[in-house]
This record gives sequence, C-alpha cells and structure tokens, in this order.
Amino acid sequence: MSPDSYALISRTFDKDRLRQAREFAMLTKQALAGAIGVSAAAVSQYESGSSSPRPDLIPALAKCLNVRPEFFTSGRPQMQLPVNEAFFRSLRATTAKQRLKATSYTEQLWELVEAVETHVQLPDVGLPGFAGGEITPGSLPADPVAAAQALRRAWQLGHGPVSHVVRLLESKGIIVVIAPESTDEVARIDAFSTLCFARPLVILSLDRADDIYRYRFTAAHELGHLVLHGGALGGDTVIEREADRFAAEFLTPNLSIRPLLPARVDFRRLLDLNAEWGISVQSLIYRGREVGLYSEATARRAYIRLNQLRSQGLIPSHPVSNYPGEVPSMLRQAVELADANGVSTSALAKQLAWKHAHLCQMLGVTDRRPLLEIVPK
Repeated sequence: MSPDSYALISRTFDKDRLRQAREFAMLTKQALAGAIGVSAAAVSQYESGSSSPRPDLIPALAKCLNVRPEFFTSGRPQMQLPVNEAFFRSLRATTAKQRLKATSYTEQLWELVEAVETHVQLPDVGLPGFAGGEITPGSLPADPVAAAQALRRAWQLGHGPVSHVVRLLESKGIIVVIAPESTDEVARIDAFSTLCFARPLVILSLDRADDIYRYRFTAAHELGHLVLHGGALGGDTVIEREADRFAAEFLTPNLSIRPLLPARVDFRRLLDLNAEWGISVQSLIYRGREVGLYSEATARRAYIRLNQLRSQGLIPSHPVSNYPGEVPSMLRQAVELADANGVSTSALAKQLAWKHAHLCQMLGVTDRRPLLEIVPK
C-alpha cells in the first residue's frame, strides 16, 4: 500500500476495530504497545478515540494483529458485544482473556452474517416474540419447563424425540457454529450464546467432549438461554440451572419420557432410550431422579456403574461428525450459494476487509490457496 493509503486509514481509523483485533489476538495493550514501539498509554488513546495512530504505525499494527491494514477503517457495519451479554455455560472454567476473545469472535461472526445477508436470504428468525435483538416479555412462560413445552408446541414438535437439534435451530433462523479449532481459546469454551444481535447466535465447541449426546443437550441449553434470559446478565449459576431444566424438558418432555424410563436402573433399557431420544444415559439417569423414579443414592450408584462401563469400553463414543444433521451448515451453505452466484469468498473477504484466510477460519474451512513469498535478490 502507498503512504497515502496509510494516511487515509489513519484519518478514518476506527478505535473499536483496534480493540476487537487486539482482543481476538489475546494481547494486552502493553504487549501490543511493545510490539509496535509505542507506550501502553498511546494504545489506550487509540482505543478511546482520543488520538489515532500515525500512518507509519498502520503496517505494524496490521502485521502484529494479523489483519489487513484497511481492516482499521471506519464505515463498515459493526456492533460491540459486552461480555455480560453472552451466556457462557462454563464461566468458571474460562479466563477473562478467553471471554474477550470469544466476544470479539462473536462480533466478527455477526459481521460475517450481515455481509452474507446482503447476498443471500437466510430463514426468518422463528423464536416467538423475537424482534431486533430481544424477545418481547411474555412471549413464552418464564418457568423453564413451561417455556420448553410452549416452544415445542409453537414449533409443532409433538411429544416425541427431536431428531436434529442444530438443524432445527438453523431452520428457525438461529445462527449456529462450531468454534473452529484454529480459534484455539474460543474452541476451548464449552458453549455460549447471545441475543444481542439481529439474529440469535449460538457457538458450540467440540474441544471438551466430542460426544453427540452431550453436544445436543448443550445446544438445547443455549436455546434455553435465548428463550428465557434475554434481559439477564450471563454468568449467573441460577440461570445456568434454568437453562438445564429447559433443555431436559425440551429434549425429553416429562409426560413422554417418564412412562418409558425403567422403574429400576436398567442400562440396556437406558441405552435403547439413549439411541431413540438422542440424550446421554447420564442425562436419562438424572431425568429419572428429577421425575421421582430414582433416589439420590440410586442415581449415584448408577453413575458409578456407568463410569465403569465406559472405562471398559462397553459404551462406545459417538463423535458429532457422524451425525450430519447436528453439524451446522446454514452459514457455510449461504456462502457457497453466494459464490455460485458470482460473489466469491475473496470478494466477501474484501467486503469485510478481512484476510481470505481469516474468512476461511471463521467458516471452519481450510484455505487451500498457495502462499507465495517474495524471494529477496
């Protein structure tokens, strides 16, 4: 780029772009300042908007944060996601840096969705009462069990198993993604979601346990947050328990599952129900205790026996990749449709002012283009 281009970027510098890129890179202001040869106070001033970096600093910023220089220009759609407006399922297991990276990742995910929607029409959001980043109070009951029952009725799911949780959410216009391993610290977070944007976003992870049954429950748990906790702040253990109660009723309605559970713990029967309803044996035991079939002592003994069966290899693993209906596909298919109609991924990356590799990273695909380097003479 020419000096004039860097001067233009300096004049139109977007302070929030710097904050977003720095948090995504998990760098402190001090670390970034040291990398580009300025003081931490100067970086604070750039992020507060009280001053802009000199034109000669733009290439160093871009290199350090692994973005294109034009990423820092203002004028593109952008929204900030406060950390407390994201529901982190395992808040205690995440660091402040991880949560900041996760929220900056989610901001960029929203920007990707916005860019895609300028070319491809996605399904309307089908959450009852959802409009403009919130759910109208009273659209669904406040009680988790009653809310799950009401949503099943609204979505006409009947009384049986939910065949594909992720495909169902995507069909209702909810953006679901699996955090790619290349986003390291984001992928280590169990799951999180937000209602903050024009579409609900759910980010899942395979890092902790690539198990379809745990994964389906987690997706239903995040749906519970979206339905129940639009006005609440994330991180509260009470709302986490409420989301669990919602997920249990949504996946295994009490009136349907109670007559099917064995009166005494029978692992053969529980494994049959596990396959039929798409919920883990552990959750079924917990559900049996929840509906009054098993005592706490009985459930505890059952969990011990379950762990023994697992350690003996008698309960096989079930990776999510073996279940295509649970692998998010809507966003990637929308990008492919745009590409088929003349909007290439390179053009989409340019629209976002991202590197093409970063777009591929956000989509969870591999950028197979060769990397070319200039050989010094």
